Amino acid sequence: MPPSTTKPPRIAVLADSDTRWKWGALTADRIVPGPSTETAPAQGAAAAPVLDGFLLRGRSTPTPRQLAEVGVRADSLREVTAVEFLHTMAREPYDVLVLALVGGGVQAMLHGLKRVWEDRPARPAVVTGYVGVVYEKLADGLLLRHGADLVLANSRQDAERFRAVYDGVGADSSAVTEVALPFLGGAPYTGEHTPYTVVFAAQPSVPDNRKDRTYLLDRLVRHARLHPEREVLLKLRSKPGEHTTHIEELPYQKLAQRLDLPPNFRLVYGNMGEVLDRTDLLVTVSSTAALESLHRRIPTVVLTDLGVREVLGNHHFVGSGCLASWDQLDAGHRPVPDEEWVARQGVGADGSYETAFDAARERIAKLLASDALPPLTPYYTPATAPGYLPGILARHHLGPDGTPLPGAPAHDREPGPVRQIVRRAARGAYRHGVQRVAPVIRRMGEL
Repeated sequence: MPPSTTKPPRIAVLADSDTRWKWGALTADRIVPGPSTETAPAQGAAAAPVLDGFLLRGRSTPTPRQLAEVGVRADSLREVTAVEFLHTMAREPYDVLVLALVGGGVQAMLHGLKRVWEDRPARPAVVTGYVGVVYEKLADGLLLRHGADLVLANSRQDAERFRAVYDGVGADSSAVTEVALPFLGGAPYTGEHTPYTVVFAAQPSVPDNRKDRTYLLDRLVRHARLHPEREVLLKLRSKPGEHTTHIEELPYQKLAQRLDLPPNFRLVYGNMGEVLDRTDLLVTVSSTAALESLHRRIPTVVLTDLGVREVLGNHHFVGSGCLASWDQLDAGHRPVPDEEWVARQGVGADGSYETAFDAARERIAKLLASDALPPLTPYYTPATAPGYLPGILARHHLGPDGTPLPGAPAHDREPGPVRQIVRRAARGAYRHGVQRVAPVIRRMGEL
């Protein structure tokens, strides 16, 4: 469908967590050609795209509260299994599909979609990418995403790394397209607030043990006591029982219950952008919130207290000028970011952010203008990865050729009341096991 027609483009976004839903929906909004401000409607200006959201059922399916906090709206939004989604894609004529999933989910969908679209004369353009900083499993995650029409890289640095991986294994790297994180924005930092506000951006899985998380919480509380004139906020991603992209076994909320918290210390939820509106110093271990903060030119610190290590993800910020410790912060240190490093991360604090999605938008427009797109061709096939691919597909009830396996969840009807209750109970049991039972078993194993 050429972007010049008045018929609105139809976009589908499949996501498996609150953060990936946010990334997928905002990415779609930035890369799909929309109404032109230079062309009058009578001349055939493009109509506003229609966005349908699909939430892949699993351990991190977002709750209504999490969806409301993300603040991204869609024309429709519903929960599906992988097989249900594939059958929808076989029926519905979408123009663009954004796969906002973990690598294994993307790979399964690429094979499933290749199967359901094999007899169709045309198919949607398929887009995928990463929700934030890529600091682990680079080759694994990239090869699982190979086969999409566009594999989005959130920075110049990522684009170079992505192409090097694909070229290195003999895979086509032409799908790699440089963009930026779609949720950057907000008003630039103009000076200190009253009161001066320090925000610690917590992460669900970094660090991953009680000792380190307790240490970080204690230092944050100590900073609040040392600076009673400041407001110190612990920005949390989820409430106990909710899951995000990563599993959180030791929520800071529970660790904080044992402490006598000072009056200038608070736990907060909500949209990160709104919290940054009142932030004077953003502190984190390695959260993507650091890039949001740097984009606004808010003083930003990536902690070194637990070391600069790949397992923490803060090694990604080597060269940024943002690495510092709590001792330095307690003494009044304010970091100065390295401008060259910031520019390579797709942050666009220099004003270049507005053009960061132009290349992707142009590629999507060309794909939409095509009469038909070639079949999807993932790097992994039953011939190239016979010991790896079948297991990935089976987790989504798909056979080696992408066909739904016998006994896959029903796809031709909405779940009834009993089925909905069973699903909620099963999800609740899983979360209880992750947050309560698993840590106990782990501690017993360490005795």
